[in-house]
Amino acid sequence: MTRAVAGDQAVFGAQSVAGDQVVASDQAVAGDQGDRGHLLTEQANPLSAQLDQLATGDLVDLFVANDLEPQRAVAAAAAQLAQAVDAIAERLAAGGRLFYLGAGTSGRLGVLDAAECPPTFCSDPEQVQGVLAGGPAALLRSSEGLEDRADAGWADLQARGFGPGDCLVGIAAGGTTPYVIGALAQAQAIGALTIALACVPSEQAPMPCAIDIRLLTGAELLTGSTRLKAGTATKMALNILSTGVMVRLGKVHGNRMVDVAVTNSKLEDRALRILRDLAGLERQPARELLDQTAGSVKLALLIAATQLDPSAARAALESYGPSLRSTLLALQRSADSQPASPPAF
Repeated sequence: MTRAVAGDQAVFGAQSVAGDQVVASDQAVAGDQGDRGHLLTEQANPLSAQLDQLATGDLVDLFVANDLEPQRAVAAAAAQLAQAVDAIAERLAAGGRLFYLGAGTSGRLGVLDAAECPPTFCSDPEQVQGVLAGGPAALLRSSEGLEDRADAGWADLQARGFGPGDCLVGIAAGGTTPYVIGALAQAQAIGALTIALACVPSEQAPMPCAIDIRLLTGAELLTGSTRLKAGTATKMALNILSTGVMVRLGKVHGNRMVDVAVTNSKLEDRALRILRDLAGLERQPARELLDQTAGSVKLALLIAATQLDPSAARAALESYGPSLRSTLLALQRSADSQPASPPAF
């Protein structure tokens, strides 16, 4: 069974469910993957050798100090992250889609980031999708055994019509997950953009990909528990990828989410404050303008800056956008479409 949930929900992996129990298909499950003790994520951290004997305050202090490592790891991968942002944005601008794929914590983090894109950027729920081994049930109940099926990840992508124009970010903290490795290899073979994201050096666990992002967070305080530093670094990297891509796609003006989906009172308030801060509109005129634009902050800002009617403003965005900035600049350069007054944003 394949399930795609619209709105601000992510798209999950294929699954078979009996009650609350995830049931594997009749496809073979990979056998022993061998001794993984050489992997960086499996090392014992000497700083926490006496973890079970620490006073609670000392335990917390140790975690706080050690959690500086994810930021350093992400900073060290900045060049690869920038390369990935530009490559993904190019594919999405041409109509492609972005898929995060993983198992366990890695897959759940991908689902989380994908689910946040529609409300934050008003993106199509199909544009960024999270594919988790085991499907929705695996969000709430661990089904890590499914990650050993090397063909399952690719099958989940095929169920979504994954093609050469799409992008795959394969997430595996230890870099050896068959569910992820198999999907990356097949995606690479058809010419899709492939990006690996792992927390071990590439020489320890090579992954088939065009862009290789390694977040070397080191040994966990709880040996092998990659939901800790590795998970934190992965979340940071995914934040950068999705936000950077949406900036490149014109969904941000300055540092404001001008394509925010106005779906509740909090987001309506944010939209009204954007119109106040950038266009100088008080709340009631701003609300009336949002009503005219069906909640589009970007379109409302363009109307406020140019005094165009909604249909003309929408046509301008379609011609010169999707960036508000590029549209404003194009209109300012146009001899017959000068704004009534230069926009202040």
